[in-house]
Amino acid sequence: MAKISPFMIAPPVLFACLAGLFYIGMQRGDPNSLPSVFIGQPAPPVPEKPLPGRALLRDADLRTGEVTIVNFWASWCPPCRAEHPTLEVMNAAGLRVAGVNFKDDATQADTYLKNEGDPFFALAFDPKGATAIDWGVTAPPETFIVDGDGTVLFRFAGPLVGSDYEQRFRPELDKALGR
Repeated sequence: MAKISPFMIAPPVLFACLAGLFYIGMQRGDPNSLPSVFIGQPAPPVPEKPLPGRALLRDADLRTGEVTIVNFWASWCPPCRAEHPTLEVMNAAGLRVAGVNFKDDATQADTYLKNEGDPFFALAFDPKGATAIDWGVTAPPETFIVDGDGTVLFRFAGPLVGSDYEQRFRPELDKALGR
């Protein structure tokens, strides 16, 4: 009878274990969803630095009794540019859209808003991205729905465009607005 070496058994066993782990990982929830630890928690502070010439977003603006949409964006970010018309539509519809411009140049951000339109009722400027880290932002754009008492209700990573906006973000916004 031939003796089987452990070196012959190890590769198929390791492969089977890895395949099982990958299969279990694929069965988890939405792989594109990035949960936020801030859901149901008070919104972190916003930067105290203004974008020159623009109304400053203050922490108190997130606690006015009205739902606020907080959008982290940058003028150099192509997905931010793609979602800009959606932000303008929301602003025109009377929604409170606040912006946090981060890791950007103030002059470039101001020029962008002058050329493309300013959908924000107030803005904060975070040139180093420290506040974005506090909010758990991984990459622009990211948008948060904040209840009138300052509680973070929802986090959306990526541009607010197309069916992603219609099927994922808009229902959460309507729910927050009581629609």
